[in-house]
Amino acid sequence: MKTEPRLSRPVQVAEAIKDWVVEQGLRAGDRLPGEADLIARFGMAKGTIREAMRILEAQGLIKTRTGPGGGSFVHEVSRQRAKALLGNYFYFRSLTIDDIYQLRLLLEPEMAASLAGQLPDEVLDRLAAIVDGYAEPARSPDEEREQHIASLGFHALLAEKASNPLLGFIIDFMVNLLSDLTVYRKLYAPPNLELWERGRDHQQRLIEALRDGKPEAARGIMAAHMETAWSLMRGQEAEMLRRFISE
Repeated sequence: MKTEPRLSRPVQVAEAIKDWVVEQGLRAGDRLPGEADLIARFGMAKGTIREAMRILEAQGLIKTRTGPGGGSFVHEVSRQRAKALLGNYFYFRSLTIDDIYQLRLLLEPEMAASLAGQLPDEVLDRLAAIVDGYAEPARSPDEEREQHIASLGFHALLAEKASNPLLGFIIDFMVNLLSDLTVYRKLYAPPNLELWERGRDHQQRLIEALRDGKPEAARGIMAAHMETAWSLMRGQEAEMLRRFISE
């Protein structure tokens, strides 16, 4: 009977294949070697290689196609899938408004400063259009919910344009978490006129600072925006808890 080394555990083999892909400089769409080649290259049994490939496919790192021209190919994980997978980690961790805004206050002002004077008019116009989408206060809980989500879309667009891809991804992920938190905990109820008014004012002034290329102004406006939103959203969270207890 063939005895395999410790590396034969499928998870470890999957990691070894990932390392090899990086070393070879393979890119999304490049074909991976066939099963026989992988068996020879890594010195593993067929079952171990197949399980390792299933792990990589489940992670979204490879794509397998059958038929003529088929095989296994390097696949790039989309931003949306990466956020969903990471979100699963936090699903049962009972994140709070404080948890999220503590990081937003640290990171988003720096991102805003780095984008001042760097965004094309097309992006600045898209930001302005988002803000114009909630030019009037919400008239119903449903409209309030949609305005909250749209307002967070403003920050998601900025994160998409961040020059630092890691910073942009982290902020985008937090925005996604906050959007989900707002909806399933009903933090949009009751409507908060001050949150709408001050948030919209901050965003409008931020667009002007970004357009005028003023990093310090952009940093200060975003910091004030985060501090205000943190305080008011904490109040929304407390109200939600009061409703829960009374029910």
